[in-house]
Amino acid sequence: MVVIRLARGGSKKRPFFNIVAADSRNRRDGRFIERVGFYNPIAAGAEKGLVVNTDRLSYWQQNGAQLSPTVARLVKQAAAAA
Repeated sequence: MVVIRLARGGSKKRPFFNIVAADSRNRRDGRFIERVGFYNPIAAGAEKGLVVNTDRLSYWQQNGAQLSPTVARLVKQAAAAA
């Protein structure tokens, strides 16, 4: 099954997450199919904290991909901000 989830990047104490479409059997930070956006929880100033490509997200959802609970919350937050 394809799942849309967060893949952690960044350095120690400075998290950065990519929102990716991945096979559910792969590791969290391992191989993924496509990067759909990113989330920077410590964005400050003019930096963007959350970017989601809604076209690709809807494409994956139409093809049966499931959102993780955290990504579902972030997508809802991005829709409210737009």
